[in-house]
Amino acid sequence: MLKNIQTIQSLKGKRAIVATTAYDTIIAKIADKASIDILLVGDSVGTTQLGFDSTVNVTLDMMMHHTSAVVRAQTNALVVADLPFGYTHDSYQNIFEACRKLIQVGASAIKIEGGQSIVSTIGRLVASGIPIMGHIGLLPQQINNLGKYRKFGLDKNEAKELICDAEALEAAGCFALIGEMVASKTSEIIQKAINIPYIGIGSGPKCDGQILVANDLLGFSIDPIPNFVREFGNLSSKALEAFKSYKKAVENGEFPNE
Repeated sequence: MLKNIQTIQSLKGKRAIVATTAYDTIIAKIADKASIDILLVGDSVGTTQLGFDSTVNVTLDMMMHHTSAVVRAQTNALVVADLPFGYTHDSYQNIFEACRKLIQVGASAIKIEGGQSIVSTIGRLVASGIPIMGHIGLLPQQINNLGKYRKFGLDKNEAKELICDAEALEAAGCFALIGEMVASKTSEIIQKAINIPYIGIGSGPKCDGQILVANDLLGFSIDPIPNFVREFGNLSSKALEAFKSYKKAVENGEFPNE
């Protein structure tokens, strides 16, 4: 069944929502065959595919390019695109134009990092017809300010702030939230406090669903993966074996096939 924001919202309290990232057509098609609910065209494409050290280098043009590739897979999953670095606190007109372009290349919704400080912008975007998924906790686009990735909501004050962020984003019109690297107890409180789906990544089991970066869950990476990630495959080793077999076949004159 073709997913939209209403069908995703209807899953809260019924079953866990399953989400992953996708940056190209083939991964989108494979994930869709597994009936994944949400495909996020994440700005994590910068670190997983494009060789950047963080998501900060990812541009709107890059996001449009990869979103278009995922959309062309014609999946049943809801395709959500990240608003890249630098737009969240830009002028409303620039934010709207960036979101509009991502929607026009086929995204069904836009994910935006931030909490209470951006709710007025979220409200205006939703009112304009752009579905928004919120993102709280660890905000990778803030890495230059954070210095390093860490867990959020471990102390009482930070937990309270995250709960307020979640409630404010729901009130502004977000159809769902992602909580990244949020303490498990805080996540449980957030999940119960809001009426929209709360999808976790590194935020414990008490969420309405989970999202993992496709490269991480597939084991398709050279670099170390976050310690909260469970690998469900080991494609890097299989790819290496295939390349070695190919090299050996060519060197032995066994290729090409006729």
